Amino acid sequence: MSVVSDRLPAFPWDKLEPYKTTAAAHPDGIVDLSVGTPVDPVPEAVQKALTGAADSPGYPTVWGTPELRDAIVGWAGRRLGARGVTHHHVLPVVGSKELVAWLPTQLGLGPGDRVAFPRLAYPTYEVGARLARADHVAYDDPTELDPAGLKLLWLNSPSNPTGRVLSKEELTRTVAWAREHGVLVLSDECYLELGWDADPVSVLHPDVNGGSHDGIVSVHSLSKRSNLAGYRAAFLAGDPAVLGPLLQIRKHGGMMTPAPSQAAAAAALGDDEHVRVQRERYAARRAALRRALTGHGFRIEHSEAGLYLWATRDESCWDTVAHLADRGVLVAPGDFYGPAGERFVRVAVTATDERVRAAVDRLTA
Repeated sequence: MSVVSDRLPAFPWDKLEPYKTTAAAHPDGIVDLSVGTPVDPVPEAVQKALTGAADSPGYPTVWGTPELRDAIVGWAGRRLGARGVTHHHVLPVVGSKELVAWLPTQLGLGPGDRVAFPRLAYPTYEVGARLARADHVAYDDPTELDPAGLKLLWLNSPSNPTGRVLSKEELTRTVAWAREHGVLVLSDECYLELGWDADPVSVLHPDVNGGSHDGIVSVHSLSKRSNLAGYRAAFLAGDPAVLGPLLQIRKHGGMMTPAPSQAAAAAALGDDEHVRVQRERYAARRAALRRALTGHGFRIEHSEAGLYLWATRDESCWDTVAHLADRGVLVAPGDFYGPAGERFVRVAVTATDERVRAAVDRLTA
């Protein structure tokens, strides 16, 4: 076991525990803005779909029910503008983090292969490369990478942690470059329905991919847009030549989304109204926290989409974490997402309205 664990970096969140203790000692309790976990109710229609499928004694299928695949195909056309998507272009997964961590292994990557991801990025991209014993490289502009040995290119728009949105032109240029060099593109688009100051575009949009899904796969999750983090409901959409073999591998591994979660996911993808309501909640919390942070001396960079504010006081991120913890507010240090984040913190907007008001009061006192 130690042989595998030795490949991985230290789990970063453990470093935050002393600051969490400090914040929790505040007389009015902690305001935890460190992890972007949903706190609002699961939509009623989704709960009904889950309970309606509770009597599921048999094994679920890895490929998902026809109803779930129909829902994914319909959503991809309606929301992403994707064209020509069929059941063979989609694949449910057991939450997006599982997929990110194990995809390089499932693709057969190993020593001598390279996995690339943004310089500021979700740490699990690197974890996935390490688990596969592949090399990894961080980039500012993916088209400036050396393509030799590069097998997997992660895009992330909207970005976690920065909230940056890649333009249609940037995506188009990157997809063309990757195809020229035979590099598989995985586009993590889990925050795509949460654009604020920009309208995120998927790599599945024909203006980006020229009407072809060759060499591109997008990753989507229902955790944020539908408050389903506890359901582990996510999916891939894109190149059938990639998803077909992945399906077979995942069948062998028994990587099945539970049947009730599949029914819930189908219901969530078929209902746009709850997404609109949830967006309004997040928009109000984001606006309140942004005003309070800037009034407290912070500068906000990017953050045009997603569930985080990428904030700095032009000091060590750990000094900022300590400063806010003394006020009972816990945030994530930017260096969790790479050395380039060492002077930033990531502030989640996923707390309840009451806790957001508490944070605003503490920052403006």
